Amino acid sequence: MALHDTYVAALQHDLVDLPAGTRLVGVVRRPTRWFAGAVDENRPALGPPEDLLDDVKQAEEDLKIAGLCDEEAHNAAWDQVDFADRYREHLGSAPAAAEAVDDLRTALNGGEDVALVCYENTAKKRCHRTILREELE
Repeated sequence: MALHDTYVAALQHDLVDLPAGTRLVGVVRRPTRWFAGAVDENRPALGPPEDLLDDVKQAEEDLKIAGLCDEEAHNAAWDQVDFADRYREHLGSAPAAAEAVDDLRTALNGGEDVALVCYENTAKKRCHRTILREELE
């Protein structure tokens, strides 16, 4: 069993080294066509819920207007809207999310290599997949 996480641009530009046969699982609520083409499957239920995405986006925009750069605004918005706790609550309370988490745990316990994939480069911006990874581990 090996759990990995990465971002879609790293896959597209061959910037990540994953074991052969790793199952690429998108965990985004709003996948683009090109995102869908980069992963084996996408589990939208594992993306943050719409209201949380909207709250983060609004807080981000407000922080940018206040003078923060893109990455700083994104990361500060997470704290402002209590992103981590709200996302963990979503994973535990939304039936489709709980089912998707169980499916991934089953795959991992069965020895499958799985990589969680989203848009954000976590070297610059926070991403929900790090929280999801903690929950799966």
